[in-house]
Amino acid sequence: MSADVEWLEQALPHWRRAVLKVGSNLLAADGGGLTSRYAEALAGFIAASHAAGRQVVLVSSGAVAAGRVLLRQHAADGSGLAARQALAALGQAPMIALWQSLSARPVAQVLLTHDDLRNRRRYLNARATLRELLVLDVLPVVNENDTVAVDELKLGDNDNLAAIVAALVDADLLLIASDVDALYSADPRRDPAARPIAHVPALTPSILAMAGGSGSAVGTGGMRTKLEAAAKAAVAGIPTALFSGRDAETVQALQHGRLHGTLFAAASSPMQARKYWLRHAPAAMGRIRIDAGAAHALTGGRVSLLPGGVLGAEGEFHRGDLVEIVDMAERPVARGLCQYGAAEVRRLAGRHSREIEGLLGYSYGAEVVHRDDLATVNDMGAVA
Repeated sequence: MSADVEWLEQALPHWRRAVLKVGSNLLAADGGGLTSRYAEALAGFIAASHAAGRQVVLVSSGAVAAGRVLLRQHAADGSGLAARQALAALGQAPMIALWQSLSARPVAQVLLTHDDLRNRRRYLNARATLRELLVLDVLPVVNENDTVAVDELKLGDNDNLAAIVAALVDADLLLIASDVDALYSADPRRDPAARPIAHVPALTPSILAMAGGSGSAVGTGGMRTKLEAAAKAAVAGIPTALFSGRDAETVQALQHGRLHGTLFAAASSPMQARKYWLRHAPAAMGRIRIDAGAAHALTGGRVSLLPGGVLGAEGEFHRGDLVEIVDMAERPVARGLCQYGAAEVRRLAGRHSREIEGLLGYSYGAEVVHRDDLATVNDMGAVA
């Protein structure tokens, strides 16, 4: 760790759930393939966080690099989309095996595409899966489903994917482990006068102009994508910490709540940002009517809408749609992402959550609208 970055030491924001992004430049050995050289310390941080009662979702690159070394004789043909997709498919197994070898807990692979995050039903399914894995004390390892990607193998890159996943799981913090130790005022490889920046309150055009290119031949991102990821996380109310994943002391300091690197501030708290979106995003052409007890419970605090408090559903909407929730006098009470379609809500109205599977033959959860996906409206019409 350089003296400059030691000077940057600062407290990490308080967090209970974080997304940690680890790039190919930390996992690929000099001669290709995967190495645990830097991954071991990062896995130790994940284990220590878990022991402290915290949750970590890992977004890991490295599959293409691992696949390439397994088919080294075909490396010259690996630049096309189909070839890189094949390399990704081949390399997923060793990449997951690396993390499993460093984890005492079970490791689960979760592959996502843009469609999974744009489509509300698939978004909710991905969200529910990740939540359940965390409840089961499993380490989720997320990567893009490169083998079926149609837009050149990437959502953008795994930096941006990590920011999306952070919002998906309602993380408190995004951690980006890099081969650089901080954001610098200029490219430190070319400008000896470049200075590290400890805190970035907002991603302005001048800050974005500091971004250089990728520092690794095996990675797809650079500083620019890290800043883009920090900007996405900030909008969702999530701060981002950028640090060197190659420095064991830096990684160990994270366990003690200290950051040697750059902290990008969040625009607002995660709940405020999310609820603002829920309050103002376009809703489906339908709504849910609830009884007085459910209306009182929703306006009184952070609770979910259960089937027992539902009187019925009007109009048509689908699982994952944003719907209006009104009381018996047709007054708006809340808005939220419904876990069931309108026809299903009508069948579940007034019933107990334990009856859901018997009535429908399946269950997407005990809640019609989960409290994390719900924004209530107070007497002034503001988000609660």
